[in-house]
This record gives sequence, C-alpha cells and structure tokens, in this order.
Amino acid sequence: MERVSEFLSWTRSRVLWLSGLFERGAARQPRIMEEKALEVYDLIRTIRDPEKPNTLEELEVVTESCVEVQEINEEDCLVIIRFTPTVPHCSLATLIGLCLRVKLQRCLPFKHKLEIYISEGTHSTEEDINKQINDKERVAAAMENPNLREIVEQCVLEPD
Repeated sequence: MERVSEFLSWTRSRVLWLSGLFERGAARQPRIMEEKALEVYDLIRTIRDPEKPNTLEELEVVTESCVEVQEINEEDCLVIIRFTPTVPHCSLATLIGLCLRVKLQRCLPFKHKLEIYISEGTHSTEEDINKQINDKERVAAAMENPNLREIVEQCVLEPD
C-alpha cells in the first residue's frame, strides 16, 4: 500500500511538472527570467527614435534577444540591454541609451540593477557611450538639462 501511495505521489508531481503547473526551484528560474526579459522588452520596444517617427523596435535598435535578465538574489535582478544603433556613427546613441534607462527606471515593476550597452562592434565610440549611459552622475546631470529632458520625455511617452 505504501508503494502505491509513493507511486501515485510521484506520478502526480510528474504530471504537474510536465504540464508546467509545478516546477522545482532551479528548473523554474529560467522561465521566470525569460518572462521578466519579455516584460522589459515590452517596455522598451515602444520608445521612439529621437530623429525618426519610428519606434526602436521598428528600426531594430532593440529586439527580444537584446534583453537579458539574471537573478542577483531572491529579490533583485540584473537587467542587461544591448542595443544596436542604426549606423556606426549614430550621433544619438547616447540619447537612445538615456531613453532606455529612464523608461526602465520608471516602469519596471521589480527590483533591478540596470546595465545598458551598445552591441559590440556596432558603433565607432561604443566604449565612451557605454561609460556615459551607465554612469549615474552623468545620467542625472543630463536629465537636469531641460531641453534634453524634453526630448527624452517625448521619446518615452507611451503611444495612444
């Protein structure tokens, strides 16, 4: 009788696991991180390009694959964005990075650390821009400029 009970319990947990209703710790984690990455992508894909009437998604500046979410601990996640400017000498790459940062700082519903980078080899000054958009003091100073802040606000404004 005990063996039958053990077998039924094992069978039940296996069926639940296979159906996705029950997952054990480590097996569940990748799915949660993938869901968070999609949540991040949904927030950034609608950001408008500063020069064009298109969104970053339409211009393929951001794609689903450019977003990575890693667990730091039970409460915090590391969000990594790697975006691709439309041309290697794009003068607005820093502004695009600033828009990504502002939108995510305002809208992400979970605790996070944010790192934003230009995709390797896609911009002539990527190292300098990466430093700028990941420096909290530079970001704060940029957002104090009323003209720059207005441009960022227009870019991150949600479409109707």
